[in-house]
Amino acid sequence: MELQNLLSYLPPFLGGVAGWGLFLLRLIWGTVMVLYGLPMIKNPFHWLDLGGKPSGFPGFLQAIGAVTIFTGGFAIIAGLLTPLAALGLAGAMAVALGMHLKNGNPLIKRIPDAPGDSYEASLVYLAIALLFLFVGPGSLSLDSLLFH
Repeated sequence: MELQNLLSYLPPFLGGVAGWGLFLLRLIWGTVMVLYGLPMIKNPFHWLDLGGKPSGFPGFLQAIGAVTIFTGGFAIIAGLLTPLAALGLAGAMAVALGMHLKNGNPLIKRIPDAPGDSYEASLVYLAIALLFLFVGPGSLSLDSLLFH
């Protein structure tokens, strides 16, 4: 498939106030993803094995998740290959959301400081990934410079 055909599937690069909003969201959320992925990338094959208890996920899948989240955060910040980064991050957040739902975690903890997990962060991160997948990175991005 020709590059021009592939580029026709990209959403338009929004400018103006919308472009600035996407830029700010990319900076904030991309930084969160990098920091979220940093401990994972330090122990890529076992980051899910908490307390010495195996998670059930093979090490290579844990490594794929760690690399996807960590590098995806940098790609989102730069607005580089945004649809690909957003797709990878959406997949990672969908897996995280599925794990929370499987464990019976609530959407939001009834008491904020209560022990245990909830799945609101995974759900919000999934929604942001889908936003960038369908809306794009905006005009203040490397994608816009390269492909516009």
